[in-house]
Formats: sequence, C-alpha cells, structure tokens
Amino acid sequence: MRLQEAQQLIDEWIRTHGVRYFSELTNMAILTEEVGEVARIIARTYGEQSFKESDRKAELADELADVLWVLLCLANQTGVDMEEALKRNIAKKSKRDATRHKENPKLNE
Repeated sequence: MRLQEAQQLIDEWIRTHGVRYFSELTNMAILTEEVGEVARIIARTYGEQSFKESDRKAELADELADVLWVLLCLANQTGVDMEEALKRNIAKKSKRDATRHKENPKLNE
C-alpha cells in the first residue's frame, strides 16, 4: 500500500466511523502517547526493564501501526502529502549525509 492510499483509507475511516478528526492538538498528544507505548515495548524487549503482566499482550507491530495512523491523521488534517514529503526528506538526507555516516568513526569501530 502506498502512503497516499493509506492517507485516503484513514480519511474514509474517520469520515465513516470516527465522525470527524480530533483536533490537531489532541492528535499530537495522542501521537506522543502512542510513541510512548512503542518505547515501553522496546525498553522491555531490548532493554533492561522487565514486562509487567499487563504489558505482556502488547505487540510492537500494532503499536507502530497506531503511531503511523495518528501521524497520517495529522498529515491529512494539515494538508501534507506524506508520500511526497518522505521522498523530499530522503533526497535531503541523501545530499546532506552522503558521506557523514560512512566517515563516522563511532559507526566504523
């Protein structure tokens, strides 16, 4: 699925099931919450923290999808075409960081 298709699917879902978008400020707060849920899983799976019994059912894929959902909601609300934005961002990073990471001694130890 292309990002444009994802944005359209989310817009259709919001208009059909969600009545309307939450405000941009509310969605920003929700995005922060969802990123925190991803961080919780990462910290417990790859870090030193252990899972609480209530956390054991959480799935990284589902939480990442929640982050993408809210991010695409914000893009829709603010008129951002995420597919084009991502292409521009990759081009920017490719130019700016063409040799930066290859020359980073911290990455080449």
